[in-house]
Amino acid sequence: MDVSMTIEEPDARLRPIDSEKITINLGFVDLGHVDLMVRDGFYSNRTDFIRTAIRNQLDRHAEVLRRSIVRHTLDLGLRHYSRLDLENARDAGEWLRIHVLGLASIARDVSPELARATIGSVTVLGALHASPEVKAALADRIR
Repeated sequence: MDVSMTIEEPDARLRPIDSEKITINLGFVDLGHVDLMVRDGFYSNRTDFIRTAIRNQLDRHAEVLRRSIVRHTLDLGLRHYSRLDLENARDAGEWLRIHVLGLASIARDVSPELARATIGSVTVLGALHASPEVKAALADRIR
């Protein structure tokens, strides 16, 4: 008897988002140095090298970054705005100022009209995830 099982892959849209893809251009000599470090076993791949280099620079400037975050009153990390959050702000007659260092996300069920009626400004250092319609509605408020 042949029994087969199917393991369903979770829907990619439901998986938590913990990173953003970036593209960089490196000179050939720098890229060759990176590849040499990978080949010699210092790093598992190019991405590991680049991620480590970025973290080292962030650690090196940690105090300056901390002061800047405080000065600019940025929320640090992940900040999600649900439809209920925006409806509560609208009902209270409040404007939201979204200032995030990290990831700011606006729920998929937020209409462009609700976003426009409740969000006064958006400053995100990192990534903003929202529907294309909401981003278009807030285009003049995104810095």
